[in-house]
Amino acid sequence: MTSALIAVTGVDYWTLADGTTHPCGYWPEEVSTPYQVFVDAGIDITIATPGGVTPTADQAGFAPEYNGGSAEEGQRIKTHLESIAALRSPEVLEDVDVASFDFIFVPGGHGPMEDLAASESFGALLRQFVDAGKPVAAVCHGPAALLPARDDNGEWLFAGRKVTGFSNEEEHQVGFAPRAKWLLEDRLKSSGGIYSSAPEAWTEFVVVDGNLYTGQNPASSEGIARRLVLDVVERRQTVDAGAQ
Repeated sequence: MTSALIAVTGVDYWTLADGTTHPCGYWPEEVSTPYQVFVDAGIDITIATPGGVTPTADQAGFAPEYNGGSAEEGQRIKTHLESIAALRSPEVLEDVDVASFDFIFVPGGHGPMEDLAASESFGALLRQFVDAGKPVAAVCHGPAALLPARDDNGEWLFAGRKVTGFSNEEEHQVGFAPRAKWLLEDRLKSSGGIYSSAPEAWTEFVVVDGNLYTGQNPASSEGIARRLVLDVVERRQTVDAGAQ
């Protein structure tokens, strides 16, 4: 069976430029939608967080304005997340065995910018996935978690790779850009990534470069998950067929 590791941020805040914190966590849609896509594809899922802490959903993600104006959709996502037992008792991210998984997926929310983006141990974990030829995927602010992944020379592991993530334009449109310590698009570019985004903000945009999969925004959650399913399941079937 194909197995996925979903690495979720363990923090419930985002530090702004003035040192104050803004409540966040993971963005609900970016966990709920890919999780269901993976379940429907018959993929075995493990959810893990730094230290195994119970993750917090960014409550703003349930509001009608972030769900097409629908309060019912926000409630549907909330109910779905509450039904996922692994979110209440996640595994310890630092203890996971890469050999047990076919790919890793990192959902966004501003939370990953606080913990995963600054974690050398998470960077080392990502390198294990890359060295094993397994897909690494992240959506929205999730690509911040790619930043600590380094090669033997200390260079960013994904330098020169095509990548996307929450754009400066989108950050400005939600009003956070003027208050942020750093913006994801800027950091991906300065780290050596070949950044691109959709012609229009908030529309689905997924970039695949080898075994690196990135999605620009919440609207990209389903698209990146389905692309992963298509590629990873087919790859697994090819490997299994060759072993027979």
